Amino acid sequence: MKRILSIWFIFLLLISCSDDQNGLQFKDQGREVPSFSSENAFEYIEDQLSFGPRVPGSDAHREAVEYFRNHFSETAGRRSVYVQQFEEEVYGENLPFYNILASFGGEYSDRIVLAAHWDSRPRGEYDSDNPEQPIPGADDGGSGVGVLMELANIFSENPPPIGVDIILFDGEDYGEEGDLANYFIGSRYWAQNPPVPGYNPRFGILLDMVGGQGAVFPKEGHSVNFAPQLVDEIWSIAAEKGHSDLFLNERGGRVADDHIIVEQYTGIPMINIIHHRLNVSGGIDFPPYWHTQRDDIDIIDRDVLQAVGDVMLELIYNRIPTE
Repeated sequence: MKRILSIWFIFLLLISCSDDQNGLQFKDQGREVPSFSSENAFEYIEDQLSFGPRVPGSDAHREAVEYFRNHFSETAGRRSVYVQQFEEEVYGENLPFYNILASFGGEYSDRIVLAAHWDSRPRGEYDSDNPEQPIPGADDGGSGVGVLMELANIFSENPPPIGVDIILFDGEDYGEEGDLANYFIGSRYWAQNPPVPGYNPRFGILLDMVGGQGAVFPKEGHSVNFAPQLVDEIWSIAAEKGHSDLFLNERGGRVADDHIIVEQYTGIPMINIIHHRLNVSGGIDFPPYWHTQRDDIDIIDRDVLQAVGDVMLELIYNRIPTE
């Protein structure tokens, strides 16, 4: 195991430097774009739910770590996968956390990062019947992970024209409502304890709640500030593909999420694709199943997964200029 980790560190040290000359400029490159399978992504969500709620410290949480490790070892290669394990005391309990990292295109120093959180919430405070029970987390956590797992399949079979690093953050949803100090545990640890010092990808994309029925993705406010060109390009691609009813060409709310932590501590411009809307009072509304027991497989929409996957693949394979 120590030898594997040493090889992984050396590997990432070689790929972690980006000159950022092309940065956030985009143009149709005329490249072939592979196909996304929403059915595969859906099945990966089902797999996650089969373990039960992936709450830190639970058996389901430990089983899911091995499931992710195996999937990314098969797609990226065993030496390109690293599980960043750490412990942290939260609400008086010392808990284990695991960030899952997988790298594709090791020959490229020019890289991007894709992320989602994989833990599920230990309480469903908006559930009128079971507010103290952990939620299944089909959309809130599971959907972004399912999309990234399918992207890993595609990267394995169709090497992307740029280096791609996938990170599954743990502990995003552990905090009690309003207690942001105990949210974003995994991304904060990763950003403050980088496995590769000086890691400098062009940009990052966070996928959070990207598979639910009735999903809409307005342009999240922090994302517009961090990387407006990237936001505009993604939403333009979505419009070209007929998904403007999903990717709304309007300003959304400022959603507290892992992308803020990443940008704050590392300077990596990361945007967030997340299901939410601004209400008439200027506040943020999340879907009606959010933080309830209804966030289960029945609310997952394959068409939404397909749209998100198609947009991501078009961006990665055909819109990023490379040398």
